[in-house]
Amino acid sequence: MSLFRLATKNIEGSSFRSGVVFLCALVVAGLSLSTVLVIRGAQDSLRLALERLGADIIVVPEGEASRVETALLMGKPTQTWMPQENLSKIASISGVAAASPQLFLASLSNASCCSASELFMVAFDPKTDFAIEPWLRQRLGHELRLGESVGGNLVFVPEGEENIKLYGYIISLKGNLEPTGMGLDQTLFLTFDTARDIARISKTRAVKPLEIPDNKISAVMVKMQPGADAHKAALDIMQTVPNVTPIESPQLFQAYRKQITGLLRGMMAVLGITLVLSLVMISLIFSMAANERRREIGVLRALGATRVAILQSLLSEAAMLALGGSAVGIALAVMTVGLFRNLIVRSLEMPFLFPSLPALLTLIGGGLIVAMVSVTLAALLPAYRVSRQDPAVAMRE
Repeated sequence: MSLFRLATKNIEGSSFRSGVVFLCALVVAGLSLSTVLVIRGAQDSLRLALERLGADIIVVPEGEASRVETALLMGKPTQTWMPQENLSKIASISGVAAASPQLFLASLSNASCCSASELFMVAFDPKTDFAIEPWLRQRLGHELRLGESVGGNLVFVPEGEENIKLYGYIISLKGNLEPTGMGLDQTLFLTFDTARDIARISKTRAVKPLEIPDNKISAVMVKMQPGADAHKAALDIMQTVPNVTPIESPQLFQAYRKQITGLLRGMMAVLGITLVLSLVMISLIFSMAANERRREIGVLRALGATRVAILQSLLSEAAMLALGGSAVGIALAVMTVGLFRNLIVRSLEMPFLFPSLPALLTLIGGGLIVAMVSVTLAALLPAYRVSRQDPAVAMRE
């Protein structure tokens, strides 16, 4: 009889114990992969968002840093204003290579003049922008024209319509940016000229006009010269430009980074406790099973089975249960995280980006290996002990 068939017979002959081991492997693999998916998804989302923003420093009005971060992170519309003259002051700071202004706007909520409700709108200056313009030149081959826009991955033209209507103004969606898992995915990007044209048209076509104060901007994106000290530039901005807060790129979304770190510690603690309890239970179950099968193993030894063969048979049983349980657990984890992604984002109030297929397959492979190794190691000691017993003594018991 082959090792595989013997292990299969043993599993079928003790369905309750096998079910418990199967369930332990399912929980360990599923919980492990869920933890990795959520934490890695949040970290990847923050990293991609910082790359998308492309700024070494973001300058916002004093006291508005938290609102701006929330808007960029979760896509919650916000409006903040500071004098446009701040732009030239910031651009003159030593080490600054480029300074580009932005306007933070929002569509109306449930208004007939808007086909997108409470959409976060970001207007940029094509002449100075260094984040959106390179993408436009690469994908469209030209700058955005009047009435044109690009959107995040989740921005779309409403069904049955050809364009997006905002404040009674028709906007053409020319393309979508790659997903980041953040509020940038549900943000509409347009030029200053289009934003001001919307404000002009909205006075006669919208329920409530779009207000853009004269000589006001919402934020300034700063790109430093190669080798320049961004921290020193941030300090210079604070001293030179009144009533603003410069946020350095490494410090951007700092509150959410701490939240992710705290979540990671909590989930790792739960995972560690679950793993230890599961391995202890698996070890006890295999100890009980090995003791109950002492006579059976003694007969096999008397018939010529070697100690190594007995050990391999017991470990094969553990590996088969681990593979089956972990495969089901991983499938459930992927389905749960994928289907309830939006609920996870709302509940944890942090971004989440589902990994690409190659990355997901790598994580799945790692989860299977961890579960199989853990269960096999838990079964190793009792399997080794019973494989070393004397056949004659075992058959008399």
